Amino acid sequence: MKLKVVIHEAEEGGYWAEVPSIAGCATQGDTFEELLENIYEAIEGCLSVDVDNCPLKP
Repeated sequence: MKLKVVIHEAEEGGYWAEVPSIAGCATQGDTFEELLENIYEAIEGCLSVDVDNCPLKP
């Protein structure tokens, strides 16, 4: 799966990133390497949903 990730330099130092196609999926890191680790973790967390307990399930 390919996802677009938008990376920004934070004003206070470090970086933050967002995934436009996943609402609310964003993270930050003090270094670019830390940001990359964190964005993989954030995407995994945003995409892991317990379907059996989903209120939208028919």
